[in-house]
Amino acid sequence: MSTNTTDGRGMGKDASKDRAKDREDDVLELIHAVMHQYRARQFRVLKDGPHDITHMDGKVLGFFHRNPGATQSDLAQHSGRDKAQLARLIKGLRERGLLTAEADAQDRRQVRLHLSEQGAAMQQEIKRASRHLAVNAVEGLSQQEQAQLQALLSKVKQNLDCDE
Repeated sequence: MSTNTTDGRGMGKDASKDRAKDREDDVLELIHAVMHQYRARQFRVLKDGPHDITHMDGKVLGFFHRNPGATQSDLAQHSGRDKAQLARLIKGLRERGLLTAEADAQDRRQVRLHLSEQGAAMQQEIKRASRHLAVNAVEGLSQQEQAQLQALLSKVKQNLDCDE
């Protein structure tokens, strides 16, 4: 004879566990949906802007803005992207005058990449547009709510980092 234990709301323990698991999945789905929406809006700003720049172009410029003098290999290691794809992107950005390249002083086979003046100006435009989008994203949240959201998301990230 089996007994059906309930959780106080008339639900069996298994149903309660399933509902809790669904809520956990919903949190991650919501995080994914928010980031998808943010990236789509960010891409639209880039695509509709005056510079004909792709999302990936923006990511590459951002990397070399944060890591001046890095190499294509550094970018590949950081991004996990295919080296051939990155080579095409970098070539295009160099041809458009957004990146400059110089041979490494110790190892002439290594090419160090930097943002050109035009690339730095474009990177600043991208950052301005991203900041504007970020401000819109948290509109209506108090400073305390924003801090709480950031703390909670940091905890989720830490939990996921521990699983690696």
